[in-house]
Amino acid sequence: MSMPGRLGRSISVIGLGCWQLGADWGDVDDDVAQAILGAAADAGTTFFDTADVYGDGRSEKALGRFLASRDDAERLIVATKMGRRANPHVPEAYTLDNFRAWTDRSRENLGVDCLDLVQLHCPPTPVFSDPRTYENLATLISEGRVENVGVSVETVQEALVALGEPGITSIQIIINLFRRKPLERVVAEARAAGIMVIARVPLASGLLSGRYDETTVFATNDHRNYNRSGAAFDVGETFAGVPFEVGVRAARKVAALTPEGWTTAQMALRWILDQNVDTVIPGARTVEQAVTNAAVGDLPSLSDETHAALAEIYNRDIRSHVHGRW
Repeated sequence: MSMPGRLGRSISVIGLGCWQLGADWGDVDDDVAQAILGAAADAGTTFFDTADVYGDGRSEKALGRFLASRDDAERLIVATKMGRRANPHVPEAYTLDNFRAWTDRSRENLGVDCLDLVQLHCPPTPVFSDPRTYENLATLISEGRVENVGVSVETVQEALVALGEPGITSIQIIINLFRRKPLERVVAEARAAGIMVIARVPLASGLLSGRYDETTVFATNDHRNYNRSGAAFDVGETFAGVPFEVGVRAARKVAALTPEGWTTAQMALRWILDQNVDTVIPGARTVEQAVTNAAVGDLPSLSDETHAALAEIYNRDIRSHVHGRW
């Protein structure tokens, strides 16, 4: 468990990302979604991350049904996000009236009076440096709509701007074996300030599971098919911005370092925990994945030799593709 300073509640170091329960990862049956949520919670997961645009509210509604079915719902924390519903998605859309409307919709979807944590969902970069943004977020708290506010960012620079705001509880950013730049400043500075670090896309959209090869085909409604060039949203959200074939080759080298008795995905998740983040939010498309992921919190840290070998793979094969972009 982790106890982020400003959050004031303990959370599991392995959370559950719920994007795939809404859309953009192929089809997921509603009953399967409930089974995944239940398996994760039963395995010790207490932190669940969603957004209002995942399936246009489908993911939030699934979580709402799940919370209503649990006797222990009070120990679970649901983080959602807002802002991507804006059309057009421009800085001018980030107004207090829209914040109220977006969070009211999320509260209804989740069946709660007050949201545990709401995060700005990768807004246009100017939003982070506008003081009205943080004034409006503070108003949501004072009105009782939300308990905590945070930001989900695409770039290290966006994270560093948000870190200077005293009202921010959390920063969500892509961190994985193929996306290491946040380790240079963001993680340490956030932890020093008591701001929770949420690591998303921890398996590089499944690349770091070690299950894909150059012939793998994804469904037409899976972002790993339609967003490889960034046609729908920031390409860094798909395979962490690594060209697929490059990632597959590097992932083979990563898989060769997997400790005996572990899955490659578990090693990739354990590596992130070794970086002193508060929680990691892998998705899960099966009950087995949810349970296996949750178990990572009980695994020992990786050896220095494994860390060094993984760093060499990044520096040789991946760094030039991603490090300067985000």
